[in-house]
Amino acid sequence: MADIRLEGVGHSYDGGRTWAVRPTTWTWRSGRAYALLGPSGCGKTTLLNIISGLLTPTEGRVLFDGRDVTGVPTAGRNIAQVFQFPVLYEEMSVYDNLAFPLRNRRHPKKDVDRRVREVSRLLGLDPVLGRRSRRLDPGRQQIVCLGRGLVRPEVAAVLLDEPLTVVDPALKWTLRSKLKEIHRDTGHTLIYVTHDQTEALTFADEVVVVNEGAIVQAGEPAELFLSPAHEFVGHFIGSPGMNVLPAELAGGVVRVGGTAVGAGGELPEGPVRIGVRPEFVAVGGAPASPGAPARVTGVDRMGAYDLVHAVVGDHPVIARTEAGAGYAPGEAAFLHFPADRTFLFRDQVRCGSLAPLSEGGAG
Repeated sequence: MADIRLEGVGHSYDGGRTWAVRPTTWTWRSGRAYALLGPSGCGKTTLLNIISGLLTPTEGRVLFDGRDVTGVPTAGRNIAQVFQFPVLYEEMSVYDNLAFPLRNRRHPKKDVDRRVREVSRLLGLDPVLGRRSRRLDPGRQQIVCLGRGLVRPEVAAVLLDEPLTVVDPALKWTLRSKLKEIHRDTGHTLIYVTHDQTEALTFADEVVVVNEGAIVQAGEPAELFLSPAHEFVGHFIGSPGMNVLPAELAGGVVRVGGTAVGAGGELPEGPVRIGVRPEFVAVGGAPASPGAPARVTGVDRMGAYDLVHAVVGDHPVIARTEAGAGYAPGEAAFLHFPADRTFLFRDQVRCGSLAPLSEGGAG
């Protein structure tokens, strides 16, 4: 295990005209489970391949426990990497595929057998240990790849690049739990690349959110959900994502169109954007600041809850309410925005919170 530090690491595939990974300084702490979360094409896999040594960064340094490994090939970094699609020795049995990384490093036979059987049991591979890998379906082959990546107890880190893509959806929840169990058992540093927020939030100790080649925020899952520091985090995490309303701040008052919805504190005047999650928007009741009058445009019945669609001026807002709340399209309503969960953004970065208007402050 090792602390993995990136110092000014950036990578370009076109001579610096565009950056797949913008110059970044970041440290992955030893023994923690990280999720690298972002949309396709945002630079996640490029970042992972720089850590593993499959790519040499255009600029910057990669350090393992303070040792510069920027020019060290993958074999010299003591890294285990699991790719998006299965990569196995197809003529070998499942047992031999799992044992190969340990045998290759001359571990004692007894230790090899013990470790293979531990990982096999955790991943549910016992019934197929003697079967040739080519006879497995792609999902089961990928589970073997996961096991092969996790079987070595002494690796600096295990890098997982969307490893559950070909796994049956019914197995994904189980496998994520098993990965966490193996992480607790081995103490590996795990970096798990995914575009699936559910995978990231249920698996990781810390989620690192990437957009357009840059890390925009990192934190525990609850922190990212409750306190997004960047508009992209609010939009990408949550289902549905955070409501964002364009607004104007003048004289301390935040207005959407001509409607005063709250106060902006000591922020300079100018355009702002209001961000509030559907879970925190309350519908109905007496008008109170912060909030805004709205018109209901539709209701999605989700079973355990309803999603009420409304517009404030011309801007859509979604509120999550209890099931059967009874709102109907065309109905007038008032949307309440909680001051401690409604944020103001400028240039996509959070700059403050929406506060209640003082009496007479909307004039």
